[in-house]
Amino acid sequence: MNQHLSLVSLVVQDYDEAITFFTRALNFELCEDTPLGDGKRWVVVRPPGRVGSGLLLARADGPAQAARIGDQTGGRVFLFLETDDFERDHVRMTAAGVRFVEAPRHEAYGVVAVFEDICGNRWDLIQSKS
Repeated sequence: MNQHLSLVSLVVQDYDEAITFFTRALNFELCEDTPLGDGKRWVVVRPPGRVGSGLLLARADGPAQAARIGDQTGGRVFLFLETDDFERDHVRMTAAGVRFVEAPRHEAYGVVAVFEDICGNRWDLIQSKS
């Protein structure tokens, strides 16, 4: 059997604001932006050069979904962005206005810091020791 996780849906307030954040602040690639009608779009972003998992940016449809923007996991870290150069990416992201909620810390598994995306979801920026 050959399977992989291709997309994770991330509920956002506005497509274009989310695209701008992910492509400029996180340096992700915009892989697809297809109109679906009625103002809906199929928008996929991925870390640069990757063929694996991406984010499907899904604009909230109604009050129940809008209430989940920025809190899809009840305040826990939701996504993990692994890098080969923590210092480079931490400096670049900070300069781009990304809000880190803690200073970088060294753990047994590597260096990590929690940041928030445009919606307030928490992420780990992490460089593994291995």
